[in-house]
Amino acid sequence: MNTSPSTSTTDDTEEKKAANGTATAPEATTAPSVTKQAGSPEDAPPAGVAPGVTAADVTAMDVDATDAAAEDGLEVDLTPDPYPDAGTAAATGVGTGAAAVVAAGLGIVSLSGAWTGRVAAERETLMGQIKTSGGGSAAQQISEIYGDAWHSTALVNGIFALLALLVGVFVLVRPAFGPPSPLPQAGWVRSVAVAGVSLGVLGLLISVGMFFDLFVALPSAAGG
Repeated sequence: MNTSPSTSTTDDTEEKKAANGTATAPEATTAPSVTKQAGSPEDAPPAGVAPGVTAADVTAMDVDATDAAAEDGLEVDLTPDPYPDAGTAAATGVGTGAAAVVAAGLGIVSLSGAWTGRVAAERETLMGQIKTSGGGSAAQQISEIYGDAWHSTALVNGIFALLALLVGVFVLVRPAFGPPSPLPQAGWVRSVAVAGVSLGVLGLLISVGMFFDLFVALPSAAGG
């Protein structure tokens, strides 16, 4: 029996398999290459650093600083403060609040009177007695002893009222004309300042009326 055709067919099949293996080998060994695009966000330098310093360099410096602080027994907080001016704003708020309370207090004193007003009135009374000790008409005695003391009290109360008005207005206009503050002015501060301004205006009107004898005139002596 002749087996040469069978042998020839087997050789052809082996050659085809070898050829197919050779052709598919590059496809099996070829892997998709992953390239990192230049200028990616993670390579971008942080804002506010010198040119040429990368994000990795900044991170390394932060780690070194943290390690050094840990060796010294210090605790480092790398979180940025969301309110860097909060301390200054709090101090300003305390000052304006105190000024508002002072304005309200001055307004109350302008209406109720102060010891300085009584001292001034007593001084004017004493001076009037000295002036009229040698004699004088009834009208002169009323003016020197009673009228001057009355006017002195009105003048002192008017000064307190004016101070209350000025301090209260200052507190109200402070946010508009002063340096900007990250925190708004507290509501109670404005309320107390408005109360001080109102009391100051009222006290000032009453003091002016007392000084010029608009509400009550000086008593007069008949036939003086």
